[in-house]
Amino acid sequence: MITEFTPAGAALGGALLGLGAGGLMLTLGHIAGFSGITEETLPPWPEGEDNRWRLGFVLGAILSPLVYLAAMGSYPPLEFSTPPLQLLVAGLLVGFGAAFGRGCTSGHGLCGLARLSRRSFVAISLFIFWGAVTVFVLRHLGGGA
Repeated sequence: MITEFTPAGAALGGALLGLGAGGLMLTLGHIAGFSGITEETLPPWPEGEDNRWRLGFVLGAILSPLVYLAAMGSYPPLEFSTPPLQLLVAGLLVGFGAAFGRGCTSGHGLCGLARLSRRSFVAISLFIFWGAVTVFVLRHLGGGA
């Protein structure tokens, strides 16, 4: 599988993520960790806090493909060669990992590393290590695509 390298799109996406994360920190004092924000939209809610911004954050992420569609006129072509059950299991494992690691790549990678958090450095190092192990197993030990 060949992946198209799009540096302009990657730079724009990175800049938008940085602006969003920085804006959330500057305006509300919260870290833009997607898993934590999503988790806190479900009861029990943090006592004494207004959770509307969390719901807006999650709804914005869910509805953002519609913004893309309106701007671009169509979605980019997607091809999945992985069986749906395997994708479901992978998604559940990612969710478990985010809960177990007390955060995800956005919270630890984007915000934690920017704050020079040792805990985030360890978490990101583990994310990368296990990602590399997974790719090695799947590509070289006959575990899949």
